[in-house]
Amino acid sequence: MDIGALLPTGTAQWGPADDPRELVAFGRQAERAGLSSLFVNDSLISPRIEALTMLAALAPATETVTLGTAALMPFLRRPIQAAQSLASVDLLSGGRLTVAVGAGFPGRFGRPLYSLSEVPWERRFARLDETVALWRALWDGAASFHGEILRFAEIPPTTRPSRAGGPPIWLGGATPAALVRTGQLYDGWLPYPPDPADYTFGLRDVRRAAADAGRTAEDITPALFVSVRIDDGIDSGRRTMDAYARATYGMPLEELERIQAVVTGPADQVLERLRQYAAAGVRHLVARLGALDLRSQRDQLERVADLIPAVSSSPKGSVSTSLDSTLRK
Repeated sequence: MDIGALLPTGTAQWGPADDPRELVAFGRQAERAGLSSLFVNDSLISPRIEALTMLAALAPATETVTLGTAALMPFLRRPIQAAQSLASVDLLSGGRLTVAVGAGFPGRFGRPLYSLSEVPWERRFARLDETVALWRALWDGAASFHGEILRFAEIPPTTRPSRAGGPPIWLGGATPAALVRTGQLYDGWLPYPPDPADYTFGLRDVRRAAADAGRTAEDITPALFVSVRIDDGIDSGRRTMDAYARATYGMPLEELERIQAVVTGPADQVLERLRQYAAAGVRHLVARLGALDLRSQRDQLERVADLIPAVSSSPKGSVSTSLDSTLRK
């Protein structure tokens, strides 16, 4: 089990006296504490440190942690320029980049981004898959690309990443179509289901689609994006997480936890819930820390790090075994 953290790059997670340059020190602290990855998210509808800029700053400041996006919105950037930027981060980090991507959400969290980017909302999933195909082609040295949406007859030499074929690309999403596309096309799956049982069934469908495409379960990393708050009591943890949800999403905790994985409470209860996701098949946790200033974020980071030995040693359980058995039938 790999356990990582989402960096608090949004201003909603900063206190009045916080200096955003502390985020680099936050990354170094996470690495020293034993976390295996550092992820950043991507948006234009709330102020934040831009995702690839943050990863470029972390690349020379860290040594071993995976650097990732959760999730990058490719439609916000010109596709060839994005391929160059991602390859550059992969080079600067010595091949430590993982790119989770998404097409955006319906409503106020997604559709306005398309207007700002002057990209049509229609066929957004096909555009996402084709953009990823273009990136991979460029990273393999392609001089042209002819898709249904993206077409480039002549492409000059582009920056090649550290690894042959480029960094692994995960898909965020849990619709039936997204599960199939993950199994067929992507290197990892990064959803955030509120119920571990939903993760079990989603992973089954991902692996079934992978098998149908001639791929194996090992070709796809099963990951989870989860909001975590470790507190001395359940009520105090929920109050703080409610403030976090309102500041970050403009919605109360009760609404957020209906659509996203949220775990809060004393350390033993948080550990038990994370173990349930591990039993459901999760092999890489990306924890968003429920705190509204950088000092509290760093405190939560240490509390999550204290759980790493127990979560990492959690038995894989019968869930993954039964999934594999089902797929072989």
